[in-house]
Amino acid sequence: MKLQATPSQTVGPYFTIGLTWLSKVDLVGPGVSGEKVTIAGRVLDGDGKPVPDALLEIWQANSHGKYAHHEDNQNKALELGFQGYGRIGVDASGSFLFTTVKPGVVPGPNGTMQAPHIAVSVFARGLLLRLVTRIYFPGEAANADDYVLNLIEPARRGTLMAREMAGSVTLEWNVILQGGEETVFFDC
Repeated sequence: MKLQATPSQTVGPYFTIGLTWLSKVDLVGPGVSGEKVTIAGRVLDGDGKPVPDALLEIWQANSHGKYAHHEDNQNKALELGFQGYGRIGVDASGSFLFTTVKPGVVPGPNGTMQAPHIAVSVFARGLLLRLVTRIYFPGEAANADDYVLNLIEPARRGTLMAREMAGSVTLEWNVILQGGEETVFFDC
């Protein structure tokens, strides 16, 4: 019997074939209030090499902290020009970029509030299930009391934190799929 290695690309790369028509990299419609932010980054494997065929789905509240979803019954403003959802493919270097508004605080467990964050699902070759993570904003006072961030050991929290890029208004946030700098992913 001869053993043969199986390919790492067990799923895809089909994202650019079947899902490009769903791409939405600018979530800010006309008349949407709040601080407009651009987030750029890369999806990298455990060796620091780009994953050229990944896809990110993002979901977030608006600047008032309200989700565009029928189950969000908070008494906060809902803005018709903001869906809070986007789908972003990466290029050959694993790079991505999207523009949105900084979300407001949202309710968390046991009456706590969650810091402004963006929920992210990562789809890529070799993944049979999506990876779920979050992007948090630097310098946000609410980060210190965020329920989810406080579940993560302090040394690993930085993998969820966007960083200010020197000389730019764009924030940087990378997805590292494996290794010592691996992004924190959640079981959902």
